[in-house]
Amino acid sequence: MSSTIFTPFTEEQLIPKEEKLEVLKKGKKFSIGIPKETCLHEKRLCITPDAVQVLVEHGHDIILEAGAGEGSFFTDLQFSEAGAQITTSQAEVYGQDLVLKINPPTEEEMEFLKPNAYLVSALQINLRDKDYFKKLAEKKVNAIAFEFIMDEYRQLSLIRLIGEIAGGISILYASELLAKSNGLMLGGITGVRPTEVVVLGAGIVGESATKAAIGLGASVRVFDNSLSKLRRLHTLIDSRVPTSIIDPKELKKALMRADVVIGALPRLNMPFIVTEDMVKAMKKGSVIIDLTIDYGGCIETTEVTTHENPVIIKHEILHCGLPNLSSRMPRTTTKAISNFFLSYLLNYDEEGGFENMLLKRNEMKQSLYMYKGRHTKKVICDKFDLTYHDINLLIF
Repeated sequence: MSSTIFTPFTEEQLIPKEEKLEVLKKGKKFSIGIPKETCLHEKRLCITPDAVQVLVEHGHDIILEAGAGEGSFFTDLQFSEAGAQITTSQAEVYGQDLVLKINPPTEEEMEFLKPNAYLVSALQINLRDKDYFKKLAEKKVNAIAFEFIMDEYRQLSLIRLIGEIAGGISILYASELLAKSNGLMLGGITGVRPTEVVVLGAGIVGESATKAAIGLGASVRVFDNSLSKLRRLHTLIDSRVPTSIIDPKELKKALMRADVVIGALPRLNMPFIVTEDMVKAMKKGSVIIDLTIDYGGCIETTEVTTHENPVIIKHEILHCGLPNLSSRMPRTTTKAISNFFLSYLLNYDEEGGFENMLLKRNEMKQSLYMYKGRHTKKVICDKFDLTYHDINLLIF
């Protein structure tokens, strides 16, 4: 009788091997500073107490400056109960790994930033000067602007979100101004001619403004230089609004009849769409709201205004140039922005932190306008005559 035992396995396969255990990918935990906004009468915030609770549960430290949420009707107690550490020290808030705020830091606030920290805020490029970027570069920080944050589909997702809010608010605010200037109700009513609204731009801001104006019963006309955007808008609103390419003669005629003009077409380093002569020909008491004032503006006569003095009058036309118009509805806007940043931070947390994402995702690189003190956004360098560094040559 043979002593050989039959087995389907080879000798190598029968040798004991080490057990392979799953290694969980853990993101680098970081501290987040949420300062109190100090300029432009800003009331919005980047994060809500609910979002703070989720981030704290994921191991992050949230350092919030006392009173930061008051403008959005969130108390320090709510943030504290959610797990945030409340402090009265600006230096402590700005000294964290990540500083998350709405408006760019002032020169005094820049002094508290530490090297290699991440600064995430709006840029409002039209309100900045060359010295601002030079002083920020001296701090050797990594700076990300709201205007450049992209998602995996290469969409400017945060700008689209804020633009959607700003477009709707612009019509509501225009209604308020129009009632004060000449007693008209924005919209239509049986037997009375509806007010006329001209929207410059068929992007997400223009789309939101158009929908709000239609909802109130106004007669709306939309201008843009992009046929694809006009076609998209035409489809979305069931062809209820006439659209037109920006032809100066056609635009001037529309402006002469308009009661409200909404500027929603950024023109950085480009000529204005609506000239001063066009504004002079408009009806007295009409309202102009330029939502692109912080990114070039599209109406020659608009100027940056504040929430204390939101309107200036030129040629008997009311002009509003608030760079942060959505701050008039701070709680709604804060909730929307917080929803974005919660998913944004958790996403990068799962992938191992910002540094890993800079290596892995090209859209993350494109969100930076400064990397360790080097200017990495060509549009900024061209405008302010700064030395440009290709981000792809700095991170690879």
